[in-house]
Amino acid sequence: MIVLEGLPALSPFRRERLETRLQALVPELRVVGAWYVYWIQQEPGGAAETDRLERILQARSETAPRAADVVSRYVAPRLGTISPWASKSTELLRGAGLRLRRVERGVRIDLSGWRGDTATLAALAKRLHDPMTQSLLPDADQAQALFDIPARGALETVSVDEIAAANARLGLALAEDEIEYLRARYAELGRDAHDVELMMFAQANSEHCRHKIFNASWTVDGFGESLNGTPLSLFKMIKHTHAQTPLHTLSAYSDNAAVVEGYPARRFRPDPETLHYRAEAEAPSAFCIKVETHNHPTAISPFPGASTGAGGEIRDEGATGRGGKPKAGLCGFSVSHLRIPGMPQPWEHERALNPRMASALEIMLEGPIGAAAFNNEFGRPNLSGYFRSFEAREPDGTVRAYDKPIMLAGGLGAIDRPQVDKRKLSPGDAVIVLGGPAMLIGLGGGAASSVASGDSAEDLDFASVQRDNPEMERRCQEVIDRCVALGADNPILCIHDVGAGGLSNAIPELLHDSDVGGVIDLDKVPSDDPSLSPMQLWCNESQERYVLGVTQDR
Repeated sequence: MIVLEGLPALSPFRRERLETRLQALVPELRVVGAWYVYWIQQEPGGAAETDRLERILQARSETAPRAADVVSRYVAPRLGTISPWASKSTELLRGAGLRLRRVERGVRIDLSGWRGDTATLAALAKRLHDPMTQSLLPDADQAQALFDIPARGALETVSVDEIAAANARLGLALAEDEIEYLRARYAELGRDAHDVELMMFAQANSEHCRHKIFNASWTVDGFGESLNGTPLSLFKMIKHTHAQTPLHTLSAYSDNAAVVEGYPARRFRPDPETLHYRAEAEAPSAFCIKVETHNHPTAISPFPGASTGAGGEIRDEGATGRGGKPKAGLCGFSVSHLRIPGMPQPWEHERALNPRMASALEIMLEGPIGAAAFNNEFGRPNLSGYFRSFEAREPDGTVRAYDKPIMLAGGLGAIDRPQVDKRKLSPGDAVIVLGGPAMLIGLGGGAASSVASGDSAEDLDFASVQRDNPEMERRCQEVIDRCVALGADNPILCIHDVGAGGLSNAIPELLHDSDVGGVIDLDKVPSDDPSLSPMQLWCNESQERYVLGVTQDR
């Protein structure tokens, strides 16, 4: 393994921001410096070619000097995984003629005043890296473990009597009646359950995905709410409004986004044959509209929570009909009182806050940046939004507040009128996973967002938050755009984005819409973590992925 040290990794602003976060735990701690570090795994028998690597990576073999009272910590990609940066950079370096197996990038952070008890040092370590995607190492040479190939996780068998324990251990958020249902079904089958089945059931049956509360019938003052004898739920009330006034609506409550009529317009996009931009003939247009929330992830980790909230809404527009085009976005936040240090307000009162959730101030400092960053890096302007802080104290002392925030993500897109309606799959058609690789990220997010934030184990709360990769999502959108530009020859029959529950939700949904089954080969699912078990591979919520139904002759 070759180790090179590169340019400074943190701008003065980001360095100061990191230092402020660390000083909240150890006031005398200082960030002395931060530099990129590159770990290069060569092909067996290949020449070192260190000089060329140093020129391309703007790095050197010598390390920056370190004072005696300074300690270094190395933030590396999570051991046992392949980072998205490594996938792209290894391909580019091989294209430049270098013989290497893989290159990974991390950051060396030099710190003075690194001291404290075991709990304090563990808390500092958490603020230096993201445990879901990164490892924190005391020595650069320990990164050799990056290139070790871990063993594949096993399929776990869960006896009928252990389903309740598995519910708590895996964070499935199953109600008691759902546990009893599963026990009865497996008793009928005469076999034990598998962890992949339980996780898949939990995600597809979660409040996040099925809206069981929102779809529940209401009884008010002893009287059932109904319309012409039909019990009404909140969701049915909303749908009833649209049913009475469906003017100019082409699709609602049946796809990843609603579609409304547009006006005659000329599309300006590349010709699929020549790849040259051209203005097409005037044709009827339509618009995708969508708003959704991403509250639980934003409460646990504001920047990635809001970022992936915006990214998920963008994917919904792209996965509308047989392919849409996201155009403009919005985001909004409802939080409790900000309680800015040194700036107390007369309406703010001290009270206990959930330590497992970010504070309102942290959410408003990081969340809007996360949403804006994803929009910007994807290439869609975020043009509108709102921000509200609210708390109310009842006479009996009860406080009502947005401690668990509302993170609203929405937007507008364009879609060709002939592409508004999805088509059904036929036997022999292919289901394709398009986008980023699978990693142990966002596992159980659908179930986690269906319980009160902080009610499950802290590591399960954190693990349920997805991580963003807007560049990959942009690449996927380019593929969708190219297919849609083929017009009547568009090979995409139907498309869904991969959200809560991962592939375990998206692929069955695609198949169910066409009243067909499917054969899934998990070994063909793109993955950057060889250690993933079948459950983790099938149910993780790695972002920037779509599932496409493609006609067999394409």
